[in-house]
Amino acid sequence: MNFETTNHDGKLLVTLQESRLDAALAVRFKSALKELVDDGTEHMILDMSQVDFMDSSGLGAVVAHMKYMGADKTFEICGLTPTVDKVFKLTRMDSVFSIAVDAASALASDQDMAG
Repeated sequence: MNFETTNHDGKLLVTLQESRLDAALAVRFKSALKELVDDGTEHMILDMSQVDFMDSSGLGAVVAHMKYMGADKTFEICGLTPTVDKVFKLTRMDSVFSIAVDAASALASDQDMAG
């Protein structure tokens, strides 16, 4: 699981550096993000701008991570490619998650609600 993390005034930007988030990566994805939360991350932004394909296992992993963070922490997503955006819209998960157009927009927002 390749990703890069950068801290921006208490917001942890996690940039996935994978072209796919599917069954082959879902378990490693959940484990890697769980470690970041366990290390004290309170506000996470997941940048998916490099992910061109996501299947139901990948979506399930993102949902599971949101649930793991809980209501007392903030989880946002940004940078959805057209194909991944379609998955979120078809499953109506776009109404469940806080989704920004890109990392800059997510970092600029004052989002304090978990989502």
